[in-house]
Amino acid sequence: MTIEIKTSTLEPVRQTFANLERRFGNKQATRYQEATYDVQATNNFHYRPLWQPDKELNDATRTDIVMEDWYALKDPRQFYYGTYVQQRAKMQELAESNYSFFEKRGLSSHLSDEVKASLVRHLIPLRHVEHTANLNNVYGSAYGYGTAITQALLYDGMDRLGIAQYLSRIGLILDGNSGDALSQAKEFWMNDPVWQGQRALCEKTLVIKDWFETFIVQDLVMDTLMHDLYYRQYDEWLNANGAQDVGMLTEFMRDWNRDVSRWADSVFKTVASESDHNKALMKGWVETWRGQTAEAMAPLAQELCGGSASLDDALAALDKRLKKIGLA
Repeated sequence: MTIEIKTSTLEPVRQTFANLERRFGNKQATRYQEATYDVQATNNFHYRPLWQPDKELNDATRTDIVMEDWYALKDPRQFYYGTYVQQRAKMQELAESNYSFFEKRGLSSHLSDEVKASLVRHLIPLRHVEHTANLNNVYGSAYGYGTAITQALLYDGMDRLGIAQYLSRIGLILDGNSGDALSQAKEFWMNDPVWQGQRALCEKTLVIKDWFETFIVQDLVMDTLMHDLYYRQYDEWLNANGAQDVGMLTEFMRDWNRDVSRWADSVFKTVASESDHNKALMKGWVETWRGQTAEAMAPLAQELCGGSASLDDALAALDKRLKKIGLA
């Protein structure tokens, strides 16, 4: 008696889900594709929003931007929940190591009183700006259209809460966990004339109806100017004034900005190239808010870096970015 062993290969009838097959063909889909494409409901809603009865729950007309396919706004980072959490966990691990090292070595004691006062007045109040950014991005996640953009906006919004917490921790490090620095920073935010333009601008952005306009204002105009002023120019001033170690505490913000800018620029470029209507609309929004943002940040720029910060340099960085995405 002989036993013959054979190997049989069973080919699956389908390689992926029907919605992905319609988009990409009958082939194995990536995790990002499975978690993103056509996930948002598009019909068979039970009711319309009571606060907006002219709209569906998911409605593309909540922005004046028009896209043939909103899922064209894919994330070049391929972030779905799993990959997003893993990547941010690595960044947080490095940030926690930096904060732990800074506190363990008592590096705040080497900072001059001038630097500490500048940090409390000029840097720590940024946590309120980050809370505004959280609300603006989560607004886009709630009322945007297509999971490709709404999930990325949600991740962006959660990142801003994390940055606000890191800025708060810098304040706590400076005051020995007493909370005095945070109270002083809030007082500056509420009453100091240098911050009132920025505070008014944040309040204006919170009432913009068009979610994509909010995205333009927050993640393109405001973020570009703020990051150049603070995480480039102000960082250089700190280095020149014996506060190089503070850069350890803001490294997360710089790494995060490079990561998010890659996604945001991809979205802006795709939308602008979709049609002349979209490009003209985006240029109009940029023109409107560029001036208002520059005006709001002007008092800060005049005081930041001992008065040596340049708003023109920040605006040049914004113009460079606009040229890159086709909105110059």
